[in-house]
Amino acid sequence: MSRTTGDGPDQSLLVVREITPELAEDYLHFFDHVAFSDNPGWGSCYCYCYLGAFSGREWNARTAEQNRSDVGAVICRGEMKGLLAYLGNEVVAWCHAAPRLSLPALANDPDLPSDNLEVTGSIVCFLVAPQYRRRGIARALLDGACDYLARMGMQYAEAYPLTGETRSAANYHGPEEMYRAARFTVVGEFPGGAVVRKRLEPELQSATD
Repeated sequence: MSRTTGDGPDQSLLVVREITPELAEDYLHFFDHVAFSDNPGWGSCYCYCYLGAFSGREWNARTAEQNRSDVGAVICRGEMKGLLAYLGNEVVAWCHAAPRLSLPALANDPDLPSDNLEVTGSIVCFLVAPQYRRRGIARALLDGACDYLARMGMQYAEAYPLTGETRSAANYHGPEEMYRAARFTVVGEFPGGAVVRKRLEPELQSATD
């Protein structure tokens, strides 16, 4: 997928691409050098945490090198789902969006709704380069993620914003107001956050038929 938007000077050349094995090095470079440049304490994640059913202790024991290697292997097998945003040749943002049943970390969470799982896509992470935040790039990625999930046959997009969170790093699920503006509705709550969901457009779903 290629998606452009003209909403502001920093987005006039924004292109959103589906993660593929060919983009593995771009993804890893973004996480190595850009994504957590202002928050190095979280730099070991590589957005791998949702791809395993780790306990808190297991996840905390993993190293950046392990996560980098393992996520790189997932991407190269063509199993990673999500979107990279580019300005020119530079990756400036990432959105992890995938069928919910493909994310083991969500499989047994008692705080999350459990209906329509086979046709629900989950949007679990946004990372925008520090110098490009608050310029609409996450919203462009959200719109792209809904299109992307619909093409995979998902009927619903679901996300998990934290309630009242204002810190950029802790807001990696995306702010609740962004989802409300995109016509998501609250369908559940969990400690410190909300579950929001949107029915995807039928004409987008039909693209997979």
